Amino acid sequence: MEEKNNEGAKMVKGVAVTGLGALCGLGKNVDEIWANAIAGKSGISKLEHYNPENIAIDFGGEIKDFSCDEDVLAPKEAGRFDRFIPLALQATKEAINDAKITIGETVDAEDIGCIFGVGMGGLREMELTRDTFVNRGPRRVSPFFIPAIIPNMAPGLISLKFGLKGMNFHISSACASAAHAITAACNEIISGRQKIMVSGGSESVFSDIGFQGFLSMKALSKNGEDPTKASRPFDTGRDGFIMGEGAGVLILEELEHAKARGAKIYAEIIGHGATSDAHHITAPHPEGEGASRCMKMAIKSAGINRDQIDYINAHGTSTPLGDIAETMAIKKTFGEHAYNLNVSSTKSMTGHLLGAAGGIETIFCVKALEEGVIPPTINLENQDPQCDLNYTPNKAVEKDLRYVLNNSFGFGGTNSSIILKKH
Repeated sequence: MEEKNNEGAKMVKGVAVTGLGALCGLGKNVDEIWANAIAGKSGISKLEHYNPENIAIDFGGEIKDFSCDEDVLAPKEAGRFDRFIPLALQATKEAINDAKITIGETVDAEDIGCIFGVGMGGLREMELTRDTFVNRGPRRVSPFFIPAIIPNMAPGLISLKFGLKGMNFHISSACASAAHAITAACNEIISGRQKIMVSGGSESVFSDIGFQGFLSMKALSKNGEDPTKASRPFDTGRDGFIMGEGAGVLILEELEHAKARGAKIYAEIIGHGATSDAHHITAPHPEGEGASRCMKMAIKSAGINRDQIDYINAHGTSTPLGDIAETMAIKKTFGEHAYNLNVSSTKSMTGHLLGAAGGIETIFCVKALEEGVIPPTINLENQDPQCDLNYTPNKAVEKDLRYVLNNSFGFGGTNSSIILKKH
């Protein structure tokens, strides 16, 4: 299928989203997460699984009482791996079941692969193993230590546990990791090399060095008196992002293959952009120059006009500089249409899932298209005058959506924009 771009380009389309799986502080499956998001609930709370001792932060978007299903990873085996890996496997199980895929029947094992985003890997396990090394000696270091922490073990175990024999690798590009993984997975389908791809991301870096590293950068919010109100994108009271954990997994499928097997098609991914700010190691370009080019690239590759975009799921981290830069980028990209768009930051409810953010936020875009409901930006009580767009404050909005865009930006100046279309 080809659709001409009124702005002068065209892109072959044909990537369907046929399965979804997710976990985060808002819930342990897609339905629960979506219901809580539409209700404007916060998934940010005091920490229970990880108990910081010498860190000035004791709250985040933590998944309470999580354990991986035994048919995916038995408790003894799960204990050998850092938390981001069981999260990835659990979300993948939900997505594969949702897509009704049976390897060898629905698809040949060689025709389904996995490209997965993990930003940082097993920080907590590194920390614990270092303590073991120092306090109990080098011989007490587990032989499972390296497999427990390396980021590519998430797609590795996904492929192993579910029998995927297509390509298998991970992408690490900071907070754009999952979004870039989804883009790479789409390209494999468009090229004809794979019929189905498992993609998205997972992350869990609740650890002393994880929290303190971001604190030392002055990137985290310290507003923990009421954790549910700590994440406040585009609000004058924002003072940094809130760490979250979780996974967001999508089953991406060649469109005609999905139609032929009678799959439920949630949405189509029709365009993407990827650019670099080339500006600073951590700060965004102050005028959103790289982010704007990224959105324009995505629109061009989708073959649509800018004014056809109805909703943007913003990167919206709740940092003083980032929210202003993204607002400027949206205005630079869309002109007057920027004021007709609905924008929202679901990080106001989930916290920032870092390398997994693009996975779960693409799922929010898929659900918004499917149900015609835009999730809100909660805690938006005093809107920053420099952030002057419609951020869908505090309450979900019903709206017939045709095209939506998801932004993910990361340290190193890396940018990703993905465009989805209602099927």
